[in-house]
Amino acid sequence: MKLKNVLIVVKDIEKSKKFYHDLFGMDVVLDNDGNMILTEGLVLQDAKIWSTFLEKDIIPKNNSCELYFEEQDIEAFVEKLERLYPSVEYVNRLMTHSWGQRVVRFYDLDGNLIEVGSPL
Repeated sequence: MKLKNVLIVVKDIEKSKKFYHDLFGMDVVLDNDGNMILTEGLVLQDAKIWSTFLEKDIIPKNNSCELYFEEQDIEAFVEKLERLYPSVEYVNRLMTHSWGQRVVRFYDLDGNLIEVGSPL
């Protein structure tokens, strides 16, 4: 068995598709009307479909998981993030951990937590 995809819930699938393309270069592999698979295995699920399926509330910014990316040129990534999405909500701006890794954490358009770090 192997993990195939990670699914996140989004309110506006088109805006989220643009966000993940703009920042991470992800492209659409399959668009299944409210369920969109992007390269790297990320799935965007329309919030209306998800809440109907689960019959539970969606809780943005629940801080129970994160999407983790690595970027060689972390400073250039942060500049791009600030240029393209100046109103992004940060958990922490670019910082350096005690072990030397530089990271930035922020929420996507729907409150899904993202971390981008320099390679270890």
